[in-house]
Amino acid sequence: MSDVTVSVEAVEEVRPVEPPADLLDDQLIAQLVDRARAGGLQLTGEGGLPQQLTRRVLESALEGEITDHLGYEKHDPAGAGSGNSRNGVRPKTVLTEVGPVEIEVPRDREGSFEPQIVKKRQRRLTGVDERWCCRCPRPA
Repeated sequence: MSDVTVSVEAVEEVRPVEPPADLLDDQLIAQLVDRARAGGLQLTGEGGLPQQLTRRVLESALEGEITDHLGYEKHDPAGAGSGNSRNGVRPKTVLTEVGPVEIEVPRDREGSFEPQIVKKRQRRLTGVDERWCCRCPRPA
C-alpha cells in the first residue's frame, strides 16, 4: 500500500488592481477635453469623446495582441519570410457601455490570430472600464 500526502495551501483573495495614481493625470485629461472641444468633437453622445477613446484603446490593444502573436512589430523587416504576417483589418461594431463603437480588428494570413480583448464573433463588450480606466470630466 502507498501513502498519499496532500498539502493544502492558503489562497489569497483576488482583488481588483487599482491603477497607479499617476497613470491618468488631470492635466492630460484636461488637454484631451480641450482638444476635443476645439476640434468639434462632442464630449458625450454618439461619436463623442468616450466612444472615440474606447475605439482608440481597443484598436491599440488589438495591435499589441497581433504583434505578440506574430512576434514582430508592424513594418519590421524581421517578419519577411516568417510564414505568417499581417493581412489588413476587418471592420467590427461592438456594443459597449458608451454605445456602439466601430473598430478595425487586425488579421493575419494564416487566420490563426485569436484576439483576446475583443474575441472573434463577440458583439457585446461589457466591462471595458474593468480592463482599462477612463476618468473623463463631465461637462457642466
